[in-house]
Amino acid sequence: MIMSKWNGIRRREFLATTAGAMASGIGSACRAATPAQIEEAAAKVGKLPRHRLGNSDREVTVLVGAATWSADAVEAGIRCGVNFWHKADEWDRGNVPQAILKNREAHFCQVCVDRAHGSHETGRIDEEAHYQFVKKSLVQTGLRYFDDMQFHFGFHNAAEVKNERGFVRAFERLKKEGLVRHLCLSQHHYGGNWRVKNGQNAAEILTAVMEDGVFEHAQFMYSYGKTEPMKEWVSQAHRKGFGTIAMKTTRGAGRMKEDREFMKQFPAGTSPHHALARWLTTATELDAAVIQINNLNEFVDTFSGAGQPLRAADVHAIEQMTAYADREVCRLCNECASHCEHGIPIADILRYERYAQDYGERFRARALYALLDRQGDACIACGDCLPHCPQQLAIPRKLAQAHRVLGSGIRG
Repeated sequence: MIMSKWNGIRRREFLATTAGAMASGIGSACRAATPAQIEEAAAKVGKLPRHRLGNSDREVTVLVGAATWSADAVEAGIRCGVNFWHKADEWDRGNVPQAILKNREAHFCQVCVDRAHGSHETGRIDEEAHYQFVKKSLVQTGLRYFDDMQFHFGFHNAAEVKNERGFVRAFERLKKEGLVRHLCLSQHHYGGNWRVKNGQNAAEILTAVMEDGVFEHAQFMYSYGKTEPMKEWVSQAHRKGFGTIAMKTTRGAGRMKEDREFMKQFPAGTSPHHALARWLTTATELDAAVIQINNLNEFVDTFSGAGQPLRAADVHAIEQMTAYADREVCRLCNECASHCEHGIPIADILRYERYAQDYGERFRARALYALLDRQGDACIACGDCLPHCPQQLAIPRKLAQAHRVLGSGIRG
């Protein structure tokens, strides 16, 4: 296999098992909502507002969709006007929404393309591998073309933006063939990552991408709490007309809802996901955002807040959520990683914990965790990492907790 997804496991391989299908939400047809329930859900949300994506001539809904949604949530989203679909390459001909196929020009479908021959840390930019991956994904999905070709996880540093042009060349070849239209990336943090030579933080890399002028928009980690330097970068992108879509936005919201003591103190009249949607779409300079949902009820709860101004209850909710997340949920900044003499991939482990605890994707999280060369149980609680965590998280305790959640995964 030339190209890998999820650090070596293809999503369609997950769907070959019942557990993978159920975890994805795509395999939930047996408990899907009725057409009347979908219509009712869409009516509760209403037509979603749109923002222009950077300086482009495209307008996208302020909250975008994703192929990881359940089929009934996708249908409700389409009725509410959702028109940008993250990770559309994870559909196949058996579950790609017919409403999108029938009105293809009304929807922007994105293909996420990873590095070749390794993980997001160790893999390479390989023009031919990227080219072939997109071609195969088009056959798999039947979408005919992808609107946006995304470099998944992004560049390791600013120098790579300038010197490694293989991804751009693959895009240009595909664009000439009419198979892709726009170039974008999702950018992760690599500063302090010992597996990545000369790794830099997302804001530094995205500044170089924006100055390079080839990519049209980017996804990046952005949520409540301390957001500098990303907040400054978003403002700069907004002024320059570079498109911005926030990802990894929930930052603990899923586990908050399961924490009875926390929810007892939560403001009445709102919810973690609802308040988050209001904040992202009206209190920031973002063009759009992705919020993970798993079913129709979560779609209504979350998307009914899109484009709605923050009320007093929502402001109070965001304050409580920030305090909770700062105490419990890693920002994935990687500041601690280079200080672990055992080379434990702390940010990866705690990112997979998010998938399990906040996104409802436990099977995916465990499968990814099983591929790591060092897991949470390798931590000896030496404490060398602790002085370097901006949040002052109890990292050894967090790693032990994550291992208990993820350690029953599939060994590759």
